[in-house]
Amino acid sequence: MITFTCDVCKKKLDNPDVDRLFYYANHSICEPCKDNFELNVKSQIRAKEPYTTDWYEQFIGDSLDKAVQKGKI
Repeated sequence: MITFTCDVCKKKLDNPDVDRLFYYANHSICEPCKDNFELNVKSQIRAKEPYTTDWYEQFIGDSLDKAVQKGKI
């Protein structure tokens, strides 16, 4: 039996569907948290000029770290 715990909402899932688990910046997150996270950061990512992959990776990591500390997105 596999148990998955979301780093953001701390929800535990027993025997989760592995296709619905996501790993961002060394954090494990469930599908609802992933959807909320992407929705919240989308506008900031699109507004960034000039866009670089280094900036993107740093931004995603920092944003997800803040979400984990708060326990919500």
